[in-house]
Amino acid sequence: MMLSLDGIEAGYGGLRVLHGLSLEVAAGELVALVGANGAGKSTTLRVASGLLRPSAGRVVFDGEELTGLPGHAVVRRGLVQVPEGRALFGPLTVAENLAMGAFHTGEPADRVLELFPRLAERLDQRADTMSGGEQQMLAIGRALMTRPRLLMLDEPSVGLAPLMVRAVFDALGRIRESGVAILLVEQNAAQALALADRAYVLENGVITLSGTDLAGDERVRRAYLGL
Repeated sequence: MMLSLDGIEAGYGGLRVLHGLSLEVAAGELVALVGANGAGKSTTLRVASGLLRPSAGRVVFDGEELTGLPGHAVVRRGLVQVPEGRALFGPLTVAENLAMGAFHTGEPADRVLELFPRLAERLDQRADTMSGGEQQMLAIGRALMTRPRLLMLDEPSVGLAPLMVRAVFDALGRIRESGVAILLVEQNAAQALALADRAYVLENGVITLSGTDLAGDERVRRAYLGL
């Protein structure tokens, strides 16, 4: 397994959010993590990213334990997060945001601009003047400039128009085909489960279901797919 979270306990102050959470992502795999608001999905990504230190459990990436390493050290090892809300450098241009992603890799932008041609048309545009869908493309593109081996995304479709949602999910499929593993947290459970190789359901900080065909599970259909 490329990424393994084992027995993770984590929270904020006296509030425990994750209760012995364990999940895995294999090389080249796209894994979805679905659950209701407040279930602990973003907290899971923060632990994996080194932004939140767990009180118990281990984070292992490509055979190396990363538990307790700071976020920048985790990124340098190839484990990279695209946060909810995108967190772009608003006053900077598209080209400058991409250059920030390549700060320690020197990665040229060709691959990103091929994946997102719209960004190529807006290299000199300020990031904070772009549409939500364009900003999400830029956030993913900036993360790709770090040369990730595993890309984690937190709610990439939130607030986007349907056409942009389709473009983002198409791009995730192409990223997975290029060999980059993906851990996807997504409110659009139907889209996420359709794209994923495997999925986990997180409820109140505990993994309650996992498998390769959760879209066919009656509990998931009722709770997350509205069926």
